Amino acid sequence: MKLRNTLSVFIIGVLLFSCAKQQARKPVSQTSGSFIEESIARNKTLIANEEKLIKFIISKDTLKQYVASSKGYWYKYDFKNVEDSLFPKKGDVAFFEYEISDLKNNIIYTKEELKPQTYYVDKQDIMMGLRDGIKLMKKGETVTFLFPSHMAFGYHGDNEKISENEPLICKVTLNDFTEVASTTKLN
Repeated sequence: MKLRNTLSVFIIGVLLFSCAKQQARKPVSQTSGSFIEESIARNKTLIANEEKLIKFIISKDTLKQYVASSKGYWYKYDFKNVEDSLFPKKGDVAFFEYEISDLKNNIIYTKEELKPQTYYVDKQDIMMGLRDGIKLMKKGETVTFLFPSHMAFGYHGDNEKISENEPLICKVTLNDFTEVASTTKLN
């Protein structure tokens, strides 16, 4: 029994001694910010190259005038509605059809594949460029948008036909839209 107690005290002492000497582990890797800086530089280069390519395409299309949006894409009117003055706004329901092409004008998705769309303006998740572009259109207009990849499907693509970081051309026809009913109260 005395041997057992001595052995128990010895084991407890060894455990306490070994635990007391441990030091905190140093991190395996440290962040220096270089990864983020490299990522920013890579994205700036990607955007600059895409913009250069889009501007080249625009320069070749001498028959149409392109507009540079404040969001970083370009567009031209294929058919402009000069009679109406209303644009879709948040909450309106837009009815449109579109097709998607690459910058070489190869059709990726036809209007038939994409089918007519019903879009609740700013309340549904659609391609970022279309989300903004539809609000620039009037009923009956057809507009061709040139989207850099960050305004299209970005670094991920669509997991089907659109690859990563692919700038796109979208030809959109806004067939109609319905305005949100006003909710003014009468006193």
